[in-house]
Amino acid sequence: MHYGYIGLGNLGANCAMCLLRAGFDVTVFDLYKDNAADLLAAGANWADSAADLAGKVDHVITCLPSPAVTAKVLAQTLPMMGEGATWIEMSTLGRDEVLAYAELAAGQGVRMLELPVTGGVHLAARGEITMLPGGDADLVELHMPALQAMGDLVFHMGPLGASSIIKVITNMLAFIHLKACSEALMLAKRGGLDLGQAWQAIRASSGNSFVHETEGALILNGSYDVAFNIDLALKDLGFALDFGREFGVPLDLAGMTEQTYVAAKAAYGGAAQSPMIAKLLEDLLDTDLRAPGFPDRLT
Repeated sequence: MHYGYIGLGNLGANCAMCLLRAGFDVTVFDLYKDNAADLLAAGANWADSAADLAGKVDHVITCLPSPAVTAKVLAQTLPMMGEGATWIEMSTLGRDEVLAYAELAAGQGVRMLELPVTGGVHLAARGEITMLPGGDADLVELHMPALQAMGDLVFHMGPLGASSIIKVITNMLAFIHLKACSEALMLAKRGGLDLGQAWQAIRASSGNSFVHETEGALILNGSYDVAFNIDLALKDLGFALDFGREFGVPLDLAGMTEQTYVAAKAAYGGAAQSPMIAKLLEDLLDTDLRAPGFPDRLT
């Protein structure tokens, strides 16, 4: 298999590197060639454009920041892809967008596999991120070696569109957990507890969560640097609330959390790190949430 990988941000560059380490032939493209420096040093091939890449490889993987960017890239790649090629989309899209893009690809003889992931950039770097493919079972089987190279656990969620729902659910939960984690840490600090010890106690309790163990540590360090920004969080929460309206499910906590992120964007900008919703509380109460011994990045 010769894979082309388009979109070498925090997630994409790590996933492409995992493919290289597993022995796949990989050609890459990004608007910023510097993002590909480590990949090129490791043996990846460079394409001069998305269209150039699509014409050189067996299958194309994209990992892009927004549906609008996906549409632009797809317009360049589809005409150059060979009959029977697969387009593997790792970006977070709405279900309707997934189905519309799949129909567009089918018109060019290209099959689509949606592949959202969850777990964080630090797990992607280790090849241990969770993969949530959606699409035909034979496509999942065909690309299973690549999926297992990039990820640890692989859950085939069903037909196209199913994975977009579960991805939004997992992200929605993460953002809600982050808001709860921020409030819990502030309660501990204002209650006079040692924050490091409080973090350890929560981790060993029934109140623990993946977010507490990971992003909670970054809050206590003060870096907040989870490599995922506020604009992306708002995009995903918007998808969740849309599904809530469509399926008739009241999402009270998601709605409250979205408003917290709106306030964080107003305070710090959309490019700020998503755990900075904790800083809103720190600034409001003039109380920092710092403890020694916590990392500035997850590894």
